[in-house]
Amino acid sequence: MSRFRTARLLTAGAAVLSVPYWLPRTVVAARVALFARINGDEGIAFPNADVPAERFQEIYSHPAANGRSRGAALSDLFWYWLAPGPEIHQEHLEEGPRYDEVARTTLAVLAGPGRELTAAAAGRTAAVLDELVTGRAAFVRLRDLMMPVWAEFFYGLVFREPCPPDARRLIVANAEDVVNALKCTRPRHLARRSRLTRYLRRRIDAGHVPPPHLPGGLTPQEQAYYLQGTFFNTAVVQMSEAMAHLLLALAQHPEVQQALADAPDDDRYFTNVLNETLRLYPLFGVAHRISTDDIPLGPGKVIPAGSVLCFNYPEYHATGYTDPDVFDPARWDRLVARRQHHIPFGVAANRPCPAWRPAPLAMHAATREVLRRFTLHSTVAHTRSIPHRAPCLLVRRDRPLPRHRLLAARVFLRVRDRWEDVWRSGAQLVLGTWMVLDARRLRPAERYFAAHDTQGVPLPSGSAEPPRETKGVPPCPPRS
Repeated sequence: MSRFRTARLLTAGAAVLSVPYWLPRTVVAARVALFARINGDEGIAFPNADVPAERFQEIYSHPAANGRSRGAALSDLFWYWLAPGPEIHQEHLEEGPRYDEVARTTLAVLAGPGRELTAAAAGRTAAVLDELVTGRAAFVRLRDLMMPVWAEFFYGLVFREPCPPDARRLIVANAEDVVNALKCTRPRHLARRSRLTRYLRRRIDAGHVPPPHLPGGLTPQEQAYYLQGTFFNTAVVQMSEAMAHLLLALAQHPEVQQALADAPDDDRYFTNVLNETLRLYPLFGVAHRISTDDIPLGPGKVIPAGSVLCFNYPEYHATGYTDPDVFDPARWDRLVARRQHHIPFGVAANRPCPAWRPAPLAMHAATREVLRRFTLHSTVAHTRSIPHRAPCLLVRRDRPLPRHRLLAARVFLRVRDRWEDVWRSGAQLVLGTWMVLDARRLRPAERYFAAHDTQGVPLPSGSAEPPRETKGVPPCPPRS
């Protein structure tokens, strides 16, 4: 009997200790299946049997693949996550004069000599690092560390003045709330986001925003939503995530990290490292479009108008390469990026990211400042969605830690990350399901287009435009 009890205890102990290795994967699989069931059979995923990777960009670039929000139930979920003001968000505006004016304004804000952008990114990174990391070594979450950097950087671009501490706190709180909701690790808090909206509205009303940085065709409230959504949601979040991916890749590939540290101004090598990082860990999971006309595929085959097209970046980026799962910056010495299955900033013919030019310059400057001060060490899982916010150990270059302390830190990071995955995967299942259902209940995109045309003009009562009829096959996977 004693041996039987011992065996049971050993079995139970083994089951408990193995939980971090099997439970998160099981919960993630359940979450994907549940999200697909809730979202319904709406989207056509690309690449697929009819549109292989070789035709991915052809379909993505097609003039009829230009619908943004109206007519797709999936839009309700993205609008829910991006509130307030998703109807003004540049990525979700429908084609027309309002989008054109917003896009011109964004390019005006981001314009400027590369030298100025580089200096601003370096200055903000240096100031934040010196403020937040003061000891010999520190455990950090790289995404959290980068948030204040890009909050100050984009505040400076918009307002053309240094970012005060209270504004930085508002921007960071807003951006963290948006990205945590997108990752399904926290519910959204609209009150937290609305504080930033009110701050921006006060600055607009006081005339503190340079006129070229505000789309003239929008109301003051819409202008506040524009600044918040474009710069203090998307720009801050995407740049923080991009830097988290880049620095985490360096922490896990010390030979690449050392090469960059030894040649901080080698633009070619940095570009190779950035290309490889964004190939393996694209910032977008799935981008969706609504076809506004039939898209021919070949004899007897067509994508009908009203289809929801889901372009899967990670799957596309994994095709056409030798050893696609290996982090290998050297591959870009043999390849020409524009000829590969590689669209880190989208497709030029279908609204590429407006930051495609300044983002690499700013990231290079920020990376130089980090590597000038620290060596980076991490053993956590590196996935595209990085819901753990990229835990990492930073160690002063001029005060390295003994080998045994580095080893202990690496073990600590790995074990903690495994166990955090247990509760995090469960939280994502519960919170993600709740937010998807809440978005379907609120139907923000559908209700907006029931009362407005595609240019935001209110419709006369009783004359709502009929929604686009959407068609599709396999459902789009969740974006987190």
